[in-house]
Amino acid sequence: MAIPSQTQERTSAETTWVGNYLFWRELDLKNEFSEGVIENLIPEGLQSLDAPEFLVQMSKLDPIFAEIKAGLAPDEVLRYVGVLGGDLQKEKGALSAGLCKVPKQSPLGQVKGADSIIEIYTESYGDRPIVIQGAGAGATVTARGVFGDILRIVEKN
Repeated sequence: MAIPSQTQERTSAETTWVGNYLFWRELDLKNEFSEGVIENLIPEGLQSLDAPEFLVQMSKLDPIFAEIKAGLAPDEVLRYVGVLGGDLQKEKGALSAGLCKVPKQSPLGQVKGADSIIEIYTESYGDRPIVIQGAGAGATVTARGVFGDILRIVEKN
């Protein structure tokens, strides 16, 4: 598992990938869902199992995550984050989602439960991001975003 130490713009929530996808759409980026790189936290051998069998074999994840956690410094935590980077003045950005090491005391390191956070890094602010944090979107807000995408598709056709 690749664990990047720095990102340009990060979001963290239970619905990281869907939330990022909706965020990209709101920025009018032309990326497609399939163009992003998603790090699946479930090993390939467990991905095709049905829920009951997965639960039986879930303990196979323990040594994998124990090894990852052993590589953390005392002041670091793991977060699953979506990243939108690149030149956003163009039609497409660089899209990814995966597990990252972050400082415990950083805004991202302080996120708890289903809260969401967006850190916006700009040339003007350098290493000090603009931070937007609050409750996760939840089903209603996510559905509203998907519905907005559907309306845009219908409008263009």
